[in-house]
Amino acid sequence: MPQLREHINQIISYTLHHILPDNAVRQKLEELNIQTDKRRIIVVAIGKAAWRMAKSTKEVLGERIDKGIVITKYHHSEGAIEGLEIFEAGHPIPDENTLIATKRALELTSNLSENDIVLFLVSGGGSALFEELQEGVTLQDIQFITQQLLKSGANIVEINTIRKHLSIVKGGRFAQHVYPAKVISLVLSDVLGDRLDSIASGPAYPDSTTSEMALQIIEKYNIPVSNAILNALKNETPKELTNVETYIIGSVKVACEKAMEKAKELGYNTLLLTTTLDCEAKEAGRFLSAIAKEIKQNDVPVKKPAAVILGGETIVHVKGNGKGGRNQELALSFALAIESIEGIALCSFGTDGTDGPTDAAGGIVDGTTASKTRNAGYNPELMLENNDSYNVLRIAGDLLITGPTGTNVNDLIVMVVGE
Repeated sequence: MPQLREHINQIISYTLHHILPDNAVRQKLEELNIQTDKRRIIVVAIGKAAWRMAKSTKEVLGERIDKGIVITKYHHSEGAIEGLEIFEAGHPIPDENTLIATKRALELTSNLSENDIVLFLVSGGGSALFEELQEGVTLQDIQFITQQLLKSGANIVEINTIRKHLSIVKGGRFAQHVYPAKVISLVLSDVLGDRLDSIASGPAYPDSTTSEMALQIIEKYNIPVSNAILNALKNETPKELTNVETYIIGSVKVACEKAMEKAKELGYNTLLLTTTLDCEAKEAGRFLSAIAKEIKQNDVPVKKPAAVILGGETIVHVKGNGKGGRNQELALSFALAIESIEGIALCSFGTDGTDGPTDAAGGIVDGTTASKTRNAGYNPELMLENNDSYNVLRIAGDLLITGPTGTNVNDLIVMVVGE
């Protein structure tokens, strides 16, 4: 199985290299020919990939940029970019630095005219990193509500529906703020189906969600909120915007295609199972283990040696007090189901390099993962029930730790079955 693990590592490295936003940003800017536009250019970059997107923009546009700001997650900045102010803030829960950075972004984009362009560089994580709250809503309110939704297993569209209705920059409101300036958005999608009104909570895109939907989500997950929150949720978001152009420059679909390319090069028969995986992480792990066993025993639905690729974003209902993330939980669930079976391995990881509130991107597991944990004196089933997948994989030596990758296009799962 060492060769299977090595092949998975090669597939991951190849994929990450080819989905970095640098080239995609350059290509789109050159295609749009923005550098020849006579209007003043202000850059606003938000999200986990904000620094790389802004760096590439600076390399293309140079002195054409009048001013700008980069707001990214802690430890995701790679240094100064001339002419741009750089802030780091909290993710997935916004913090005080989120508000400070966003306030500065609003200052830099205030009192604009039709002679201005706001080049808006958007990537996943922007919802937590770009926030100015409605009157009566506090940072503690949004932190509590976000934490409760995450623990309850709410999906990203549901979480962002709430965020949009509590904010004065989300759900199209940032585009309203800069009007009549033109907003040109380059978007790196981390939302299944590339829903533009949900990526980073759609600060510069017409919002398809409603106040009624937001209130229903609060009720669905039984989140206790104040009257001030309920009143804020009733303020409707803009449904039409006339000053915005939006372009998706990267998504999980591209990541899956690149993973397939490398797997084929390594000699695997490949199957792209889905780019829209959206279910409970533990259930996904068990389901994939069944497919792996079917391939091993019967060469169905693809012949050995096989590489099965999936993209998407699972959810976790947090019931325990352990440490982990959705990718680690999926990987551990898979590992338990294939315990002691040789010739099968799987990696599930966040393309941004982080999985939940941990330093790991995910995990690489095989039939030895669970037994290594048992041999160390631990019960991996009980730890999984406690949502403690991180420590199981740490004990087994099966964590995937990449550090910040500079991109963010959902999660990628690579499953391989040898001859």
